[in-house]
Amino acid sequence: MNDAFERVRGVREVPLFPLPLVLFPGAPLPLHIFEPRYRTLLSDAMAGNRLFGVSFFDPETSSLSHPPEGHLGCVAEIREAETLPDGRSNVLTFGVIRYRLDEYVDADEPYLVGRVEFFADGEEDEILLAAEARRVHELFIRIAQSVHTLSDERGGLPEIPDDIPPETLSFLVAAAMDLENDVKMELLEMRSTSERLQRLHDLLARVVTNYEDRASIHKVAKTNGHGKHKIEL
Repeated sequence: MNDAFERVRGVREVPLFPLPLVLFPGAPLPLHIFEPRYRTLLSDAMAGNRLFGVSFFDPETSSLSHPPEGHLGCVAEIREAETLPDGRSNVLTFGVIRYRLDEYVDADEPYLVGRVEFFADGEEDEILLAAEARRVHELFIRIAQSVHTLSDERGGLPEIPDDIPPETLSFLVAAAMDLENDVKMELLEMRSTSERLQRLHDLLARVVTNYEDRASIHKVAKTNGHGKHKIEL
C-alpha cells in the first residue's frame, strides 16, 4: 500500500462525505451528487487534490448528526466527474487508503472537514498470506460462477484477478460480496491482512454450497429437469 501513502503524502485534513455504505481501498464507488454542500465539496476537491473521505454513517439508525470522532473511513479519489446542466454531478471514485478521524476542524465550509491519520495493514509472512489469499479467491470464484448462472449469464460479481497483493484482494472481495454494513466495517477496521482473509474465508465457506446448489437447480429448471436433452413429443 506504499502507493496509497504516497497519494496522501502531506495531507492531514480531508473533506468528509458521510454515507450509509462502506468503501474499501481499491474498490470503485460511483456517486450521484445533488446536495448543495456536496456540490461545493466536489468543486473544492476537483480544484485541489481530488480527494475526500467516505465515512460510514446511517442517519436513520444513529442518534448523532454526524459520524463520531475516532471513527474509521476510507479516502476516495475522484477519477471521473460529469456535471449536468442543473448542477448535479455523476462521479466515479475509487478507494485509496483508510483513515481514523482524530478530530473535526472548523474550516468554514458547508461540509464536514476532519483531521485524519492514515493507516494500512501491518507486515506479515508473504508466503502464508499468498496461501490464504488463494483459498479466499477460490471460494470467491465458485460463488461468482454461481451468481453468473443465477443471473442467466447476464451479469454477476466483478472479476478479481488472483495475482494482486493479498491485502488488495481482501478488500476487493469484501467490497464485492453482499455483506451487512457492520460486517464490512469489521473488515475495514482490521489491521491484519491474515485476519481479514480468515474472516472472509469463514464467511464465503458458509454460503458457497448454497450458491452452487441454487445455481445447479436453476440450470436444471431452465431445461425442464432434463439437462441438455430435448423432450421428444
